[in-house]
Amino acid sequence: MSGLRVSAAIERFPTAGAWTISRGTVSEVEVVTAEARLGGKVGRGECRPYARYDEFAEGVVIDIEAVAGQLGNDPEAVDLAALMAPGAARNAVDCALWDLRAKLAGKRVWQLLGLAEPGPLITAYSLSLDTPEAMRAKAAEHAQRPLLKVKLGGPEDGDGDLERIRAVRAGAPEAKIIVDANEGWTPESYAELAPELLALGVAMVEQPLPAWDDGALADMARPLPVCADEACHDTASLRGLAGKYDMINIKLDKTGGLTEALTLKAEAERMGFDVMVGCMLASSLAMAPAVLVAQGVAIVDLDGPLLLAADRDHPLTYDAAGVHPPTPELWG
Repeated sequence: MSGLRVSAAIERFPTAGAWTISRGTVSEVEVVTAEARLGGKVGRGECRPYARYDEFAEGVVIDIEAVAGQLGNDPEAVDLAALMAPGAARNAVDCALWDLRAKLAGKRVWQLLGLAEPGPLITAYSLSLDTPEAMRAKAAEHAQRPLLKVKLGGPEDGDGDLERIRAVRAGAPEAKIIVDANEGWTPESYAELAPELLALGVAMVEQPLPAWDDGALADMARPLPVCADEACHDTASLRGLAGKYDMINIKLDKTGGLTEALTLKAEAERMGFDVMVGCMLASSLAMAPAVLVAQGVAIVDLDGPLLLAADRDHPLTYDAAGVHPPTPELWG
């Protein structure tokens, strides 16, 4: 049996139309795919390097290649947390190793972890930042979906954010709505917008204030529940979130993989946080391990593949029941 080998490559997927958030617009996403090989079996994992965290695809490949020779020959014995910092590169390797372990054992990852068999989950469907008129039309197109996530623009946009939510509500009168400010608000804009958004049936806002300047959340009323996204990375980051946030958003690209994501979930629940499991814009391979983490959480946001013009072979199934667990051909 040849030794454990890990490699990485950059792949690109076009988006289904321009995708816009408060930080900019993209028409293509760049992901890094890691492969772990042993005994004729191949495990795969995918990450989406994110510039907000000073991550870029070329650098992630370098980070993975740098650690490839330090993993030994036993995938069960790899202590990845001792070799790599949390982030996209570790996520791709961690998920590739879990996929490889499952293939070597002839079992599913959820069985190896001692988890219950996963089922389908209702997931949010995200609406790109746009004019209120365009967002109303997009909301109407997806009005049958039970949960819509709306990207917002920030205080420099004047009354635009409120008008966008009014438009989305008009287009999708029955849908549950959550909003993502992507660090674009101020304490004053939260205080002004929260009552209005609650009246429109908005259930939660993600990261209204910048992660580096969110102290005001501890001293202000939060009638509209606040979820930590950019402020929450791994278990160690939880200590600074208590009293400021009501919910945390777990993304595997932030935790550094499935292993830490499950630990973060358990500790967050122990501390009394509600849990959301989200994603970067990426393919079904990136979503697949997150489906395991998302079982039983308050909000699931794993719609990345629905926003792409192309996906992996053996992609995740999305239907009226939500996003289904991956088949072994895709991952795990």
